[in-house]
Amino acid sequence: MAGAEAANGRNKYAVLDPSDELEGAEGRRRPSASERRSKERFVLACAIFASLNAILLGYDVGVMSGAIIYIQKDLHITEFQEEILVGCLSVVSLLGSLSGGRTSDAIGRKWTMALGAIVFQAGAAIMTFAPSFTVLMIGRLLAGVGIGFGAMISAVYIAEISPAAARGTLTSLPEICINLGILLGYVSNYAFSGLSEHINWRIMLGVGILPSVFIGFALFVIPESPRWLMMEKRVPEARAVLLQISESEAEVEERIAEIEEAASLLKSTKSEDKAVWMELLNPSPAVRRMLYAGCGIQMFQQITGIDATVYYSPTIFRDAGIKSDQELLAATVAVGFTKTVFILVAIFLIDKVGRKPLLYVSTIGMTMCLFVLGIALTLQKHAMGLISPRIGIDLAVFAVCGNVAFFSIGMGPICWVLSSEIFPLRLRAQASALGQVGGRVSSGLVSMSFLSMARIISVAGMFFVFAVISTVSVAFVYFCVPETKGKTLEQIEMMFEGGKEWRGGEIELEDTQHLIQSSKKSVSLG
Repeated sequence: MAGAEAANGRNKYAVLDPSDELEGAEGRRRPSASERRSKERFVLACAIFASLNAILLGYDVGVMSGAIIYIQKDLHITEFQEEILVGCLSVVSLLGSLSGGRTSDAIGRKWTMALGAIVFQAGAAIMTFAPSFTVLMIGRLLAGVGIGFGAMISAVYIAEISPAAARGTLTSLPEICINLGILLGYVSNYAFSGLSEHINWRIMLGVGILPSVFIGFALFVIPESPRWLMMEKRVPEARAVLLQISESEAEVEERIAEIEEAASLLKSTKSEDKAVWMELLNPSPAVRRMLYAGCGIQMFQQITGIDATVYYSPTIFRDAGIKSDQELLAATVAVGFTKTVFILVAIFLIDKVGRKPLLYVSTIGMTMCLFVLGIALTLQKHAMGLISPRIGIDLAVFAVCGNVAFFSIGMGPICWVLSSEIFPLRLRAQASALGQVGGRVSSGLVSMSFLSMARIISVAGMFFVFAVISTVSVAFVYFCVPETKGKTLEQIEMMFEGGKEWRGGEIELEDTQHLIQSSKKSVSLG
């Protein structure tokens, strides 16, 4: 009976990789197609439910771009208050992300997502019924903390719950959901713009509660992370979860052993955190190149103005000549749709074309679109006779859509991929966190200064500035970012150590021999 149950266990819990054929050759019954599909649906459902936190972040970014038009009219806020309201989310969500790591270690991945949803719901409810700017800011800050909690832990949960063969695809879902959330925010703006100015922005913000409600229901369906359960020594529960995502009971035992070994390594690594930060603050030439690439790309991702484009797209289109609020919001829907479509294109191409070619296309395309946008806005303001108003508006909309499309096909998703690839294991968490801090702070500064600077040098002037920065980012990609597609972590490390493969050459034999010799003297970093 026990043998039959073990066989049933193996048959019931099929994995998402092709190793089933090998098992069949060894005499074990091959899992049926229906069993594999059931497994895929279960893991996919877990990943989708966890990714709903990313929709909260995207929705907040998208909906605020339109809601701010009516908040300004209803609450009579100043331009400075508008910038603070819009831009504070980046900084506050970073605080939530940084505190979310310790929280998830204390109460679990699953319930940290629940806590994030509850905090966000409280913030969204306060914003919905806010009678003044002060109360609105309190709600905004709470919502930002909730988003930070959820967005940080979603990727961790998905990585820990996914089988190795499907992990790459499933961990890309949060990035897709952020863009989907932005699109839904734009659609919400357009759908409720016809209501009175006292009601419409409240409904726009209140609708954001719905994804967090779905997250609450999902928590009764999805399991806890097996890694966290093992860290808490709840081995039977961890084994039950692993049976749902593993090929066989033998593999479950192997994964339990691996998690136990990783947990022991983590304990010893914690004692070395101070040494890691000392290495980051006083880096070797190789680590310095890694920091230039990893932290630099996160900062260029933001200082080229993508958040200003997304948050203030109605302001941009108004400056281009669109007068009606509904037409403004309809144009932003086109922006959100474009952004969502091209992130899907990027995910399809990133492992086929490579990181660096997509970054070239992205940065060069963004530079061209930002220059075109600046020219279009300038002509609309100062050379009305040269082009018709309609052509100027169409050109501006085309340039904004082109900018977000080129961003989504390269700079947006590849930023996170590179951050996870280029740093060795001992530095990866802290170095990635350092880059994220720089990126979030840059995002907040751009969002909170855009309107003030635009008043001084004009909206067109701001996009000429972003275009110049984007031009610099092309040079940054050329000199500081190596191609990592198809390379092992050791090969990537060797490129940074040698400092001579930045422009996409193949790894030479003597470099490989040097790597083999140096690897004997150091701990494996992969």
